[in-house]
Amino acid sequence: MNIVVSSWALHRTLGRSYPDRPSTGPIGETTHSESCLDLEKLPTALRAHGFETAELCHFHVPGVDRLRLGQLRQAFESEGVKIQSLLIDDGDISDVDNGDRDAEWIAKWVDAAAILGAQRARVIAGKSAFSREAFERSAKHVSALADQAIALGLRLTIENWFPLMTTPESVNEMLDRMEGRVGLCADFGNWDSPRKYHDLPKIFARAETCHAKCEFLDANTIDIEDYSACLSIASGAGFSGPYVLVNGGPADEWHALELTRQAILAHGV
Repeated sequence: MNIVVSSWALHRTLGRSYPDRPSTGPIGETTHSESCLDLEKLPTALRAHGFETAELCHFHVPGVDRLRLGQLRQAFESEGVKIQSLLIDDGDISDVDNGDRDAEWIAKWVDAAAILGAQRARVIAGKSAFSREAFERSAKHVSALADQAIALGLRLTIENWFPLMTTPESVNEMLDRMEGRVGLCADFGNWDSPRKYHDLPKIFARAETCHAKCEFLDANTIDIEDYSACLSIASGAGFSGPYVLVNGGPADEWHALELTRQAILAHGV
């Protein structure tokens, strides 16, 4: 069972972030926890908790400087912990005014993903409300980013996230348009209940990775009814890729990750 940990699930544990947006550029380190786990020590901590693969949010990575990225890559490789994907969590390539600017910013982070040794780079296909014009703007940029990723030995992926990709029809159309050059990360939590139980089955057969997001009823209890339904959708679609743990619960994040891992294993997917 390939179970992966997203750095977002350890946001409080990491305690630091490095906001970088197309509109502002890097704005320096921010601290949001009394005790911080250095990102270069994350692979050691993951190993200690029985995890061998991670996803990194771009804002947990201290910029795109090649030297620092190389040092971070070495920290992961020395522990034998793989970086499955760099999640590029900003930019709107569907925007009529700033789409070109945002695509250039995303391209820098796609380069960073390659330097890190990540297998994939996940981008946001569009934050604009769906329209034919917004979709075409996005498709143009997704195609160019896919070409860039392929040249770097990466797999570009999109996600069922934000307004442009809010329906299975738009997700599938984008994947069709890319003709196999782009993959899909399917997220359990991005579409609201109850309609997600109807719509997720329409995309999961094409998913390569899964953001296995769960809801916590309290610090020790997962909403197992919802989670089991989502896991059943994935397994019913024949999904056999990695399940990525993306939320750390309301209290101890490592404890929440273990509860989630056990729920996945108990489901037998």
